[in-house]
Amino acid sequence: MIKRIQQVPPRFKARIAGVLYLFSVATAIFAEVFVRGKLLYAVGLIPVLCFTVVTLLIYSIFRPVNRSVALFAVLSNFVGLAFEALELHLKGVNAALVFHGFYCLLIGYLVFMSIFLPRILGALMVFAGLGWLLTSLSSPLAHSLHPYSQALGFLGEGSLMLWLILMGVNILKWKEKSNAGPQGIHSSLGSLSNSH
Repeated sequence: MIKRIQQVPPRFKARIAGVLYLFSVATAIFAEVFVRGKLLYAVGLIPVLCFTVVTLLIYSIFRPVNRSVALFAVLSNFVGLAFEALELHLKGVNAALVFHGFYCLLIGYLVFMSIFLPRILGALMVFAGLGWLLTSLSSPLAHSLHPYSQALGFLGEGSLMLWLILMGVNILKWKEKSNAGPQGIHSSLGSLSNSH
């Protein structure tokens, strides 16, 4: 599946990721509001599956920026999605949101370091990650900040996904980053060390 995703043009991947993200959020809200009983669990798996595909698409888009960070982000989100699918909570902490918060922080870093998306989107994703981490805690501080921290999460992620739907990525700059690869990174590190 990853090989197939890699063959898709980056702008199309970006738009598909944005659409699937919005669909999964809408499905999750619909399930929470309108679905009850055993059906809630089944419908709740739809956003998890959508977020899994979104995570793979996002990895494919940001892999040229920093493969290790992108891979760590994927693993973090997959662990969070597993907690979400199994509806597991650890001593009052929403573990799924903790891992998703770390995912948003890492993606925010990748967006900020990329040259094919506006840096403000990276900053918003970092705030989203912090918002989800605050929301996941059961402390009095987290409860008092709850509506605002949750809003930060939706604002940060929503901004990035809407940008991906409407604008995609800057193809020329994405290709420039992608073609740099490890060789481009080593040459830039070499030029830095030679300057000292």
